[in-house]
Amino acid sequence: MDTSNDTKTLRQVASSLCKSVDIGTAVLPRPLFAIPKDEESIPNATVECHHEESSGQETKLNKYAEIVSTEFNSIVIEHHLKWGPLCHTLPGPINESTPSTRLGRYDFAHCDAMVDWALSKGMKVKGHVLCWHVTTPEYVEKLSGDQVREELKRHIFTTMGHFRGRIKMWDVVNESLAPDGSLAENIFYRKMGPSYIEECFRWAHEADPTAFLIYNDNKVEGMNGPNKEKADGFYNLLKGLVNKSVPIHGAGMQAHFNAGGTNDRQRVPTPLQVKNQIKRIGELGLKVNISEMDVRISKLDASAEVKTLAQNQIYHDIIAAALTEQAFDGIWLWGFTDRHTWVKSFYYDDSPLIFDENYERKPSYFAVRDALSTLAIGGTVGGNVKLQQDNESSEPWGHEWMPKQEMAKDNEISGDSRPDWEQ
Repeated sequence: MDTSNDTKTLRQVASSLCKSVDIGTAVLPRPLFAIPKDEESIPNATVECHHEESSGQETKLNKYAEIVSTEFNSIVIEHHLKWGPLCHTLPGPINESTPSTRLGRYDFAHCDAMVDWALSKGMKVKGHVLCWHVTTPEYVEKLSGDQVREELKRHIFTTMGHFRGRIKMWDVVNESLAPDGSLAENIFYRKMGPSYIEECFRWAHEADPTAFLIYNDNKVEGMNGPNKEKADGFYNLLKGLVNKSVPIHGAGMQAHFNAGGTNDRQRVPTPLQVKNQIKRIGELGLKVNISEMDVRISKLDASAEVKTLAQNQIYHDIIAAALTEQAFDGIWLWGFTDRHTWVKSFYYDDSPLIFDENYERKPSYFAVRDALSTLAIGGTVGGNVKLQQDNESSEPWGHEWMPKQEMAKDNEISGDSRPDWEQ
């Protein structure tokens, strides 16, 4: 791994590749727009969005914003663009003391600021997400099926219409699959039936016929690997949509990995399994991206050195393997600094990203950069990662750190619609 004095950024490496590849990160408004001298005291919270006054001069970027603009060519808004936050839970200028229960009240202040900032830096913005049951306003549950259909359609048209021309790619539906690969019995499935996914894509295409539309899910990254049933369900769902001529253009595989996982619900897939999953989805005519990557290491029972090795290997080898497939078009990290990561709020204390809490590059940063460089001039496609057979040697991929496999508990309930961190 090259950790020399080379100062080339991820964005610069991506611009030199033999094909167009998005290298993106999820962002939050508070650290993005924090006044530089105050950023160190800002917790990982999402409150008032504000800009630094600069007396007509160019605004000085804080460290968070500086890294986003120099290291990445794309952003995705981590939370504020989801239905519930837009309409109810995260108001901007609208009076926070009087939350609304009216579905038509939208507050785009946070999202407008982030989108316009990114576009001013020459970055692409991915919209996330139009339909996800977990962040749907609670009062939608009280509506009839016809009313849910009407309000979901209105939400898609309202949100895409507001950003038309600025956001040109969208995660349309997120996490519709249960652990066994069947459709989760979430609010949309119960109220609208299984056709809701197809309907969302058709509405999204009608709202903006020029937009690139994506289906996104988790624990679907490896063909014939951990979570095989869900990975197969992911492929079969995509194939069914394509066969129905539904306007879908891409698939997002989240890649929230846990290096310490011991059973098939938690273990990290091998690079070959990821490559093969991308390959068969690409054969459907779809593009594929890694959409929310982070690598947890705190549950790995090993030394600090081995934890670092595991994190580096997962980042490098999975990305290098994915880049060998023509259908693969982007890597999106779910945040970039351990100072601002959802993992600490939803799981436990960890350091899953590529910059530390002080915004210094970690070894995992160079692992990602080296993986990207496999498609640059002078690079080696695949990065010398073994991609023929997982059992081609006595030392399988990850043997230096991969925990001994255990049987998964019998909790893979058909139709389970709970988010991953609750299962």
